[in-house]
Amino acid sequence: MSDIANPIEQPKKPALNFVTIFVSVGVIGLLAMLGWGLVNSTAPRPEVGEMAPKFNLEFFDGYEWDGKTAASLEDMQGQIVVMNFWASWCVECRVETDELEAAWQKYQDQGVVFVGVAYSDVEPNSIAYMKEFDVTFPHAPDLGTRISHDYEITGVPETFIIDQNGEIAYVQIGPISSSTLDQVIGQLLANGG
Repeated sequence: MSDIANPIEQPKKPALNFVTIFVSVGVIGLLAMLGWGLVNSTAPRPEVGEMAPKFNLEFFDGYEWDGKTAASLEDMQGQIVVMNFWASWCVECRVETDELEAAWQKYQDQGVVFVGVAYSDVEPNSIAYMKEFDVTFPHAPDLGTRISHDYEITGVPETFIIDQNGEIAYVQIGPISSSTLDQVIGQLLANGG
């Protein structure tokens, strides 16, 4: 027999391999970048008194503005702009459509532009809806929902009234009434911007 005692076996420490470290650092870095991007990419909702976000519209056929098939907020500068976000599938939009059309007929020759922006809708359904309600003011699709994203809408219907200087004068979440339209537009016309 040998006088040499068996050494006590030490538990082996797990070896950190290069791939595990690399993947862990990569995942943590990616999560940090995504979190930073979410915090810094969301613009705050435009509020009353702030400049309205710029937009470009390509109108549906037959629903042009001032003979133009496309327009921007800059093109409408100096006029009151009533921008209504709606959709053919929106039940509450049906409550306000006749009132928006009546207000358009009343104010179109007084420096007021009405613009309908079809949110997440398909063109045939949008046009059928406008024909059903005999809508004549300009309408455009919100291609890629860029405009609704810039205005941070919460749903449809939603209306922004922009004054002659390009500032948001009023925001209506939900259907807008003729009395509200008359009050806000009347005050803006009286103030002249």
